[in-house]
Amino acid sequence: MRRLIAGLAVLVLAALSGTAAKADAFEDILKKGTVRIATPLDVPPFGSQNEKREPEGFDIELAGMVAKALGVKLELQQVTGANRIPFLITNKVDVVISVMGLTPERAKQVMFTSPYADTQLAVFGPKSAKVTSAAEIGSLKIAAAKGTTQELALSAMAPKATIMRTEDDATAAAAYVSGQAELFATNSLIIPDLQKRNPNKEFELKFTIRRSPAHMGVRMGEHNLVRWLDSFIFFNMMNGEIDRLHQKYLGMKLAPLPSL
Repeated sequence: MRRLIAGLAVLVLAALSGTAAKADAFEDILKKGTVRIATPLDVPPFGSQNEKREPEGFDIELAGMVAKALGVKLELQQVTGANRIPFLITNKVDVVISVMGLTPERAKQVMFTSPYADTQLAVFGPKSAKVTSAAEIGSLKIAAAKGTTQELALSAMAPKATIMRTEDDATAAAAYVSGQAELFATNSLIIPDLQKRNPNKEFELKFTIRRSPAHMGVRMGEHNLVRWLDSFIFFNMMNGEIDRLHQKYLGMKLAPLPSL
């Protein structure tokens, strides 16, 4: 009996030690003085490079605001729609700020903050394409970045559609502009910039996939970090800074957004 009790005591102590030693990303960020944030560079106006090849955009500036509020240095990591979640799961980054939409499937893998931007996903094409829903895509080839919400949603909505799955959103846009694909699925907020850079190409809205607010993401179980980010979003909603980003990069005022 004594041996049994002693053995149980050892197991309890080991469990308590393991709990105490469990890493906490929020504490680690503050101790190290650096936050690793993944952002896009292929989705203007959320993330791109200027003439000097410097990162700029809504998500880039927001990442800088997060680091400043934490009082730490910012380490930016470029990601695409396909590798945003793998970067979190493998601990290459602490936070993803990359126009990421929330889905129940993704929420099995990572934790999401409350939304910080209101966007919608849609399919665009030339006026000649008579498409008003996913059921009418037919034999037309549609370009979409793999792993993005729009690609996953289209795959479910039109399983027989010919989807040209590209590595990132910029490649999907290039495929549509060059004529490799007849349709283009993307975030509607990037269309004005594409239209400006490609005035001879038609970007007519064919149909809306769904409203898809943008959320930040963190590794599963990092409750302290996600709670702090929620507080950061709330504070900057209230002081008008996130509305300023909406008007600066998206050309519109911030619409009311639900919280998680």
